[in-house]
Order: sequence, then C-alpha cells, then structure tokens
Amino acid sequence: MNAAIDFGSLTLQDALDLAILIEDEARDRYQEFTRIVGGRYAGDASDMFMLMASYEKRHGTELAERRRARFGDAPRRVSREQLYDVEAPDLGQPRVFMSARQALEVALSSEEKAFDFFSSALPHVKDPEVRALFEELRGEERKHQELVRSRLEKLPPGPDVEEEEADEPGSDPGN
Repeated sequence: MNAAIDFGSLTLQDALDLAILIEDEARDRYQEFTRIVGGRYAGDASDMFMLMASYEKRHGTELAERRRARFGDAPRRVSREQLYDVEAPDLGQPRVFMSARQALEVALSSEEKAFDFFSSALPHVKDPEVRALFEELRGEERKHQELVRSRLEKLPPGPDVEEEEADEPGSDPGN
C-alpha cells in the first residue's frame, strides 16, 4: 500500500482523482511497453499492450466523467507523485521478443496488483462513499482479471519464439 495516501481522510473527490491517476499511470505504462516490444505481427505482445492501454483509457475516461458530473472543475488535491505502480505493470517486464501470452501474463499481474491495492486500502477508508467506490473499483479489477484470463485461454502456451533463437531486431533483410 502507498504510504503517501491517507485513506482514512480521502473524500469522494480525492478517491475519484486517485482512481483516474491510477488508470492514467497504467495506460501510460502500457503505451510505453507497446513502443518497447514493437509490433511484429497481428495479435502480438504489442497488440496486447495496446489493448490493455485502451481498457485503462476507457476506464479512466468513465471515472473522469463521473468526477466532472459530481465535482465540476474543482482542483485536484491528490497527485500522481502520491502513487507508484498501483496498477501499472512492472517496468522490467517488456522484452522485444515477448509473446502475446507473456504480455497478457504481465497484464494479469497488474490487474491482480490493482485488486490487492483496493483490498488493502478498504480497511482504512472511513467515508462510506469512498468505501463504495473502492469496492466498485476492486470489482472492476476482478472483471479485468477475468477478461485477461479469457484471452490467455485462447493463446498457445509458451513464447512464440525463444529469445536465444530470434534474430536481433532490424537484422532481418525482409526476405
């Protein structure tokens, strides 16, 4: 759990802002991973990371609309500096030769991490509206896990190429 966040004093506005920041951080990380792994074929790791980025963006947009409807343009009182890696995948995970399966395993781990974050925060939350939001967000993370697992079930096991057998990026003359 992030020590910089006092869950006991969060207002609903702060909790919504925090949730939006969490989604933004995860989206940005997935977009970065898309660039790192590069696109090799349709449905590869890059596509999986782009898919996850789109989910995070959509969820963040939905939360931002709820926040705007309830609190208008009131300034944020929480910042991205107060959180780190709540849902964002581990920076050390992407590799050029990742398979779609490996990318989704990274995504699943991130969704589990976000679920754990909300679960561990709930005992410290005092405001009933914040508690309801965190329970809802925890439920969303559970749904995301199920979505990733269902995609994983459709993929072949293991990497699509072993790294030691792969050509260096850019070394294929395109024949």
